[in-house]
Amino acid sequence: MRRLPALLGAVLLALAAACATGPSLEDRGEVTEPPGDGRHLTVGSAGFTESDLLARMYSLLLEHAGYQTKIISVTNRELYEPALESGQIDVVPEYAATFADWLGAKAHGPGAPAAGSPDLGATMSALRSLADPRGLKVLEPGRAVDQNAFAVTEEFARAHDLRTLSDLGRSGIPVRLAAGDECVRRPYCAPGLEKTYGIRISGIDPKGVGTTQAKQAVQSGRDQMVLTTSTDATLDDFGLVLLEDDKHLQNADHIVPVVNRARAGGPGVTKALDKLNAVLTTEDLARLNEQVDSWRRLPEDVARQYLRSKGLLPK
Repeated sequence: MRRLPALLGAVLLALAAACATGPSLEDRGEVTEPPGDGRHLTVGSAGFTESDLLARMYSLLLEHAGYQTKIISVTNRELYEPALESGQIDVVPEYAATFADWLGAKAHGPGAPAAGSPDLGATMSALRSLADPRGLKVLEPGRAVDQNAFAVTEEFARAHDLRTLSDLGRSGIPVRLAAGDECVRRPYCAPGLEKTYGIRISGIDPKGVGTTQAKQAVQSGRDQMVLTTSTDATLDDFGLVLLEDDKHLQNADHIVPVVNRARAGGPGVTKALDKLNAVLTTEDLARLNEQVDSWRRLPEDVARQYLRSKGLLPK
């Protein structure tokens, strides 16, 4: 279950080669083979803390269910998704709406309409319709959600009686937003805040999504709000609080396992991973991220302790 950094270069080359030489989607036809149940499985991580934690929990649960696993980190979705299709990666943690949009753009071009939406059922239906022809099986979504979120200082929230984004819109207060520069045009960022909530965005401070610099800009008063994520583990360190997305501007980015159907689409994998979906919450995921990012604990130790605390692994 150990990551193999010395082999990462070779892995990436192999994945790139598979992307170049694998059969085209048009040549694959309808998926008719029964789902597979390979006993040696590769779990993919996208290389950031949360994805690494999820991959390690998947790996531990699969090993407890009798599978042998290894984890590889491939930070580029353009590489790991084709590797998932080809069976060089068997399981990855994904985000429902984001992955649906990505597959939609891959299938229909970058101008394709968004496949994800704030409605989880509609998002999952769209995601599965895009994933199935590629030999991918999308398991049930979990309770945990990691989506765009907006935070202000506790002092600012108290001073203006703000708990929700609707409260901020009704206040009429002009807001300078610390975010990525793409926020200017993204429908779930500045345009959505203005259209859905009537929030007056006075400007975008291009400091990235949830970066330390962005949070410091809000903490200092230079900016009034920061774009981050719902599982951000460091908001308390900067005296920040999230405002509730009470009109559901953000899409349903629930954590969802995606597997290669031919190698890991059988009931054994599904049963093992469904156990995590049943217990892991957004708040849990934020606390796990904090233990790695702020407390400097090893992801494997954090993952194992969490699963034991929920009775999913023996103590």
